[in-house]
Amino acid sequence: MKVFKFGGASIRDAPSFIRIANLLEKFSGQEIVLIVSALGKTTNALEEVTNAYLHNKDNANELLDKIRQKHFDLLKELIPDTHHPAFIDLNNTFVEIDWILEDQPNESYDYIYDQIVSIGEMASTKMLAAYLNYRNVKTQWLDVRDCIRTDNTYREGTVDWKLTEEIISRKIPSLLKNQFVLTQGFLGGTSENFTTTLGREGSDYTAAIFGYSLKAENVTIWKDVPGVLNADPRFFPEARKIDLLSYHEAIEMTYYGATVIHPKTLKPLQNRSIPLHVRCFLDPDEPGTVINETGATHGYPPVLVMKKNQILISIYPKDFSFIAEDNLSHIFNLLSDHRVKVNVMQNSALSFSICADDNERVPPLLEQLRKSYNALTNTGLDLLTIRHYDEESIKRHSAERDVMLEQKSRHTFQLVMKQ
Repeated sequence: MKVFKFGGASIRDAPSFIRIANLLEKFSGQEIVLIVSALGKTTNALEEVTNAYLHNKDNANELLDKIRQKHFDLLKELIPDTHHPAFIDLNNTFVEIDWILEDQPNESYDYIYDQIVSIGEMASTKMLAAYLNYRNVKTQWLDVRDCIRTDNTYREGTVDWKLTEEIISRKIPSLLKNQFVLTQGFLGGTSENFTTTLGREGSDYTAAIFGYSLKAENVTIWKDVPGVLNADPRFFPEARKIDLLSYHEAIEMTYYGATVIHPKTLKPLQNRSIPLHVRCFLDPDEPGTVINETGATHGYPPVLVMKKNQILISIYPKDFSFIAEDNLSHIFNLLSDHRVKVNVMQNSALSFSICADDNERVPPLLEQLRKSYNALTNTGLDLLTIRHYDEESIKRHSAERDVMLEQKSRHTFQLVMKQ
């Protein structure tokens, strides 16, 4: 049994759907669970709908209609018969958001976010399942919210592993007889049947959850790159593929922000020694990258990870005291309460500095910090992490940049720089 994951880039238009159907025909007769994301850029568009609705702007319905029309136009390309049941199913999916937008928002941002944004995966998977069956690639659609159980931490649901494994291992094998099973990435469900999400780009994590629960032979993430690269080619044109990675090295890369794999994906697979393959759907005959227990432990090229839109927060005592353990304990409690992830931290006698993603969680954190401390900020920064650095790579990528903070360890060098 195998698990395949297809991201938004692999289902962005009609040729992409056709390419997936052609690829899956090659695996006919095999037991495969398909994990599928929303159509390319749909999650971003639904975030705009969410923000318009919560900020009482008058264009939320207009933004939603554009997304809805895009999906219907694509479905018409794939299935010319507009009386096909898929069109009714797709319409009913979007009606769920219509109902939300009819009322004034009275729930938390994170809760409403998950109920709206999750529709992207529900719509895309219903379309792909309908198209595959239309092509005689027999496929069973499945609601992942009935399989992956989480707590009520919206936007970052914590998986109930014991219950989730029990449900998946009981439900899925009987469905895999002479057909694929297709379900959504990124989503989970609470005991009250509310939708949660697992964190942005969480479809990789979903694939790992299914792989772990089913003791899969392997998990494959199909992407538009030839495998895991040592850098993002958008920022580093000289990026090259790494053929074999250890779990440890891949976990380190994702921890520092490499976007090719979701950070939570690897540990469940490592715990059951399930190999992860990263392959290119544009060239499916190529082997891509394999991540496993016996992957290379040394000899890697410098691995470059760039995180944009960073904020540097420098925290100082208001009185004559030093930054001590009780201050750090208080600061970390605030970071945890506001769910702000620290990407780099550095302390001295009189200050404690953190670099984090600059998002909507930061302003309320700053408000709380400033009740007890002086807190200064620098925004619009880049964080560059270089794994397996050498002096040449450091000089090349920091030249003529204003470095705000730097940190070096045995294998990793990090620079917080102005853009």
